[in-house]
Amino acid sequence: MASWQKTLQESSAPPVASGDSAPVRRRRKAARPSELVAAALGLFVERGFAATRLDDVAARAGVSKGTLYLYFDSKEALFKSVVEESLVPALAAAEQWLAQYEGSATDSVRELLVGWWVLLGETPLAGMPKLIIAEAGNFPELAKFYHERVIVRGRALMRTVLERGIARGEFRPLDIEIAIDVIFSPILMLLIWRHSMVGMCGYDYAPATYLETHMNLLINGLCADSRTGTAGASAAEGRA
Repeated sequence: MASWQKTLQESSAPPVASGDSAPVRRRRKAARPSELVAAALGLFVERGFAATRLDDVAARAGVSKGTLYLYFDSKEALFKSVVEESLVPALAAAEQWLAQYEGSATDSVRELLVGWWVLLGETPLAGMPKLIIAEAGNFPELAKFYHERVIVRGRALMRTVLERGIARGEFRPLDIEIAIDVIFSPILMLLIWRHSMVGMCGYDYAPATYLETHMNLLINGLCADSRTGTAGASAAEGRA
């Protein structure tokens, strides 16, 4: 498990109950917002944002629609809570971890990507990228919210890692903004594939093998190596 995931688990662990337990009804009421958010996430991923009805969210969470409105005044508010409760804490934990990280840039790339896959790829959150891509045109405000709260911060994390690696001489100089897209794209492809094409094509990728292949190609491409530089220069001269 990535170190920043441990930080996330520790920060989000439920408080230890005291000797006198709260009444079941009180505990149930306190848990309702999280239950509604979990129900909304499942339905958003299964049906899409537009096709998900608040009645269905309430039914899946086991409450009335009136109860749902006590906590969320709209479907948009529910979506934002899914992002704020599920993704933003993980990004905050990763930022905290990276601010204190003293290891190699290579290891930090691996830990960020593998940790991000564990968070998304092995949970219902795996369907979020497909959801955003599919619904962005019809709900631009939600797409903008997701971009600002998730994508911008995720890119900033990887930008910091790449800048450190280049500054230390671990990574060769490159266009960092393009590199960020190239690094994240294979993982997004795997998430979208598994939520779109697997059932129709009849085959899937083993995530561990896929990620290891991506890591091998990525690290070998990033690492500073005089032989790589020479080969790249020779190839460029040949094309010229």
